[in-house]
Amino acid sequence: MRHPPRLSALLAGAALTMASTALSVMGTAAGASAAPACTVEYSVVGQWAGGYQGAVTVTNNGAAMSGWSLGFDFPAGQVVGQGWGGKWSQSGASVTVVNESWNGALGTGAKVSGGFIASWTDANTAPTAFTLNGTPCGTDTPAPTPTPTSPTPTPTPTSPTTPPTTPPTTPPTTPPTTPPAPVTGAPELTVSGNRFTDQNGATRRLLGVNRSGGEFMCVQGYGFFDGPVDDASVKAIADWKANTVRIPLNEECWLGLDNIRPEYRGAPYVAAVKDLVAKVLAHGMTPVVELHWTHGQYTGNSSGCSDVHASCQKPMPGAQYTPAFWTSVANTFKNDRRVVFDLFNEPYPDRATSTAAQAWSCWRDGGTCPGIGYEVAGMQDLVDAVRAAGARNLVLVPGLAYSNDLSQWLTYRPTDPAGNLAAAWHVYNFNTCSDETCWSNTLAPVAAQVPLLAGEIGENTCGHAFIDRVMKWFDDRGLSYLGWTWNTWNCNSGPALITSYDGTPTAFGIGLRDHLRALTP
Repeated sequence: MRHPPRLSALLAGAALTMASTALSVMGTAAGASAAPACTVEYSVVGQWAGGYQGAVTVTNNGAAMSGWSLGFDFPAGQVVGQGWGGKWSQSGASVTVVNESWNGALGTGAKVSGGFIASWTDANTAPTAFTLNGTPCGTDTPAPTPTPTSPTPTPTPTSPTTPPTTPPTTPPTTPPTTPPAPVTGAPELTVSGNRFTDQNGATRRLLGVNRSGGEFMCVQGYGFFDGPVDDASVKAIADWKANTVRIPLNEECWLGLDNIRPEYRGAPYVAAVKDLVAKVLAHGMTPVVELHWTHGQYTGNSSGCSDVHASCQKPMPGAQYTPAFWTSVANTFKNDRRVVFDLFNEPYPDRATSTAAQAWSCWRDGGTCPGIGYEVAGMQDLVDAVRAAGARNLVLVPGLAYSNDLSQWLTYRPTDPAGNLAAAWHVYNFNTCSDETCWSNTLAPVAAQVPLLAGEIGENTCGHAFIDRVMKWFDDRGLSYLGWTWNTWNCNSGPALITSYDGTPTAFGIGLRDHLRALTP
């Protein structure tokens, strides 16, 4: 969802392969000491079996410099796979990070931060000696390395059968098969034909809400989420009989880029997301972690902003950061298959390119796309990043036209070695594909082959007549849907489901709440 004008106005004043990615330099601090010449803070943002995400911040305490090179040695055989904040390289144990062409100026007292994803084997001991342009640096005490912990355990259409020409003379001796009972709590979801199934093989539907905030609050400098995410507020969602919560995220906040305030980036942001995921699971609901806002400058047709940073919806994810984001997220949650991955909120390369073929090729394959001025990460790149991390979690792949167009989804869908891929679709009353005829023509063929989730449904009328139609069409076919959004915004422009985080609904939200409660009394 592109955020409502009211919200945008309210918040507007806020402020490798080795990946070579851009990084901004923090402002110069006055009164920097002369010795040591530099100071380095090294920390582990997140760790999993065999890998981790690290962060390095360098403070230049000496004379201003026009170019910099950070060097350090890994003491335990760690190997960098992806990095950002400069050009990363490694030879044996020695790692070198060199500035980009545009961010080499590092004044006295200025800081620069970078991040990386690396592998480790027997131990993940932190490096202790760093140099800046060959000069030894002092170090702040590194954060303790976390120890990996084990997670808490947790129809395809057929042709009608021709009736027998002779009725049976004896009754069958085998009683009819009883459908499997669903597992209790949030399930580990698997794609079975065109259905979601749990560990018992029971068919499951994802029915619930979006919980917006994690995509914009951090980049605008206000916090992690918009409104409370304590246990009571999550329980209020469950009290609507929702079984799924979609959680939009920001890649720059997760990866810890310098343009985000330190208290809202990297490890603190990751911890906040993990805490909300844990609360959703504790209330028996499925968490869908979704990438909403990404890096990359786009000023073409339907541009949401001219900012290179992840401060609005971009037409496609960028190759610069998004594969690293999904590598880290996949490693964070891969041992808990109750967590679902939604690759990218609302692609719209069709607004930038001149033909549908170009748009769908860009969507799947990425690279250099007509009309988009940054290198794109295609849906196949992101599926590959998730699976390369060893995650077999359910992955949702959206379509074009702000996820409202699935017309060629089956033709261009990514290849998934895990076979656990489903289609995601969004619909509002103001979208192009917003009536039953379009749904029957473009959605039904997709839903006949793979599970289909309407990741966002809504309307800007402050009523629920439109989503009532959506829910009926989806109910008739056993499909899944999530209302936008569990936030106390203006339901005319949001749309918003609630007026209070205790679950008090808007006139729009009443329709979803009562419908979910009727489905699951």
